[in-house]
Amino acid sequence: MLVEQTTLDECQVRVVDPDRVDAVQRALPDADAIASVADVFALLGDANRLCLLLALLEAGELCVCDLAAAAGLGESATSHALRLLRAHRVVKVRRAGRRAYYALIDGHVRMLLDLAVEHERDAP
Repeated sequence: MLVEQTTLDECQVRVVDPDRVDAVQRALPDADAIASVADVFALLGDANRLCLLLALLEAGELCVCDLAAAAGLGESATSHALRLLRAHRVVKVRRAGRRAYYALIDGHVRMLLDLAVEHERDAP
């Protein structure tokens, strides 16, 4: 006789609280929005891009050359990273003559970065 074994992570029933599951499913963003948020987190997962964003968090706005210097990156790598961040609506650009100045796009990005930094500072 075979006895089926289950791990601690497996549920014995499919759904324990169907009303709650239904409420959660209705509250979740649609698949496109979830994919977009996942893309932003993937962008934040790169140390160079994160360094650029943290520099912008500190400075508010910087031109590409100053941003590259502050982050210790080359201007080409910085420009490439900024194109990705801009395409995903994380940073915005302001042009003044031949110079491009970058800043975080809004307070939501600022809060996200602030919370991540604070989380790391509070780590045991």
